Amino acid sequence: MNSKIASPRFDGASVLTIGDTMLDRYWHGSTNRISAEAPIAVVDINETEERLGGAANVALNIAALGAQASLVGAIGDDDSGRIVSSKLATAGIQDLLKVFPDLPTITKYRIVSRKQQLVRADFEKVQDIDASHFTSRVDAGISNSDVVVLSDYDKGVLASPAAFIQAARAQAKPVLVDPKFKDFSAYAGATLVKPNQKEFVSAVGQWQTEAEMVDKCQKMMATLGFEAMLITRGSEGMTLVQKGQQPHHLPAQNRDVYDVSGAGDTVIAVMATALAAGMTLIDAMMLSNIAAGIVVGRLGTDSVSGPELRLAVDEVSGNQGVMSEEQLLIALNEARSRGEKVVFTNGCFDILHAGHVDYLKEARQEGDRLIVAINDDQSVHKLKGEGRPINALDRRLTMLAGLASVDWVLSFSGDTPEALLETLKPDVLVKGGDYRIDEVVGADIVRGYGGDVKILKLVDGLSTTSLAEKIKRL
Repeated sequence: MNSKIASPRFDGASVLTIGDTMLDRYWHGSTNRISAEAPIAVVDINETEERLGGAANVALNIAALGAQASLVGAIGDDDSGRIVSSKLATAGIQDLLKVFPDLPTITKYRIVSRKQQLVRADFEKVQDIDASHFTSRVDAGISNSDVVVLSDYDKGVLASPAAFIQAARAQAKPVLVDPKFKDFSAYAGATLVKPNQKEFVSAVGQWQTEAEMVDKCQKMMATLGFEAMLITRGSEGMTLVQKGQQPHHLPAQNRDVYDVSGAGDTVIAVMATALAAGMTLIDAMMLSNIAAGIVVGRLGTDSVSGPELRLAVDEVSGNQGVMSEEQLLIALNEARSRGEKVVFTNGCFDILHAGHVDYLKEARQEGDRLIVAINDDQSVHKLKGEGRPINALDRRLTMLAGLASVDWVLSFSGDTPEALLETLKPDVLVKGGDYRIDEVVGADIVRGYGGDVKILKLVDGLSTTSLAEKIKRL
């Protein structure tokens, strides 16, 4: 069975968010003509909406999960600020915001037509705010919370985050930071820091391999006293690095990406809420990965409810998907530390059919995890000839990753997977068809380190080649 995290409950958790509070305003309309004044579309606005943004969106995500949420930040004495306070009250979020008459509430306007953002207009006055303005609010919020989140949008509230980190750690509360483009030494002493890939590259420079990226994390953690770092990597998923433990990588969830606005808010909110509920960092990471996969399929900043996340957890395996070889090695180390048995098979899988599905389901029963390695497009063409592959590599990877029996999928470029077998060292190598074991490519490698090789039957009359020929005759 795939390892799954338990469906979470958050009603006993409490999280304080400190950071840059914003109001997101959306103007929706249709575009059917071009302006006579300039070569631009005219949008006929027919709907407006307002949403909490920035740190307020983090707090909203926490509250939507069913946890107790509170928010420290800054707003202006203006209509936008009053809307923010009203929405916090409606969501049941404790309002610890300080009103600054000389600072406008940060407001972002987005014009949207046909489910696409056409333009964004920002109204803001960025000004560093001394942490002492929030002392009483922060102390009260920390006392009543299990975990503290710093949501830094570089708009002034977290100009000096050290004071907030020290206050939280003085009360033995974990601090999770969603950073921005500033020297990460500003967050020294935090429990976990969650940069996206662009922010981390800005802080430490480029890397060539997974091992080099992990090494950069380890060095930063040792220097700045972080206990963990979570790097969110868009389509490449996310990687968790903890002190004294193997790194843990999760591929991105296989969902259509509609809008990435606010996905980082959801990740840090779910991480913090899960930790406040007593979950491990790895389980919290798995939950946040699932939640992020949900919100990127929606327009604008949004949140995931507790019931919605529980339903998604029941449907999705926590670490299933497409991986690179390096990322898979990380996942394998984690699986083996739990004593799990790893099964490996390979093929072109050009047109996925019922025979493949049955075969992979049977292969999965040989162990706890199933790796499927597939030939890249060039090697399929070399092996199968003109007109192949019918489905490009990315589509074949996606189809296989969607099968319940498959844990991990990766591609290889050679004619055979022997190099992968040498590196991954699966416990069982499985092939289908009328092979003898000594005819299976890589069998000598697997048996050489003590692994098993097994032959499974394929469904008669089903093959990609025969299906392709049948389609041609139609």
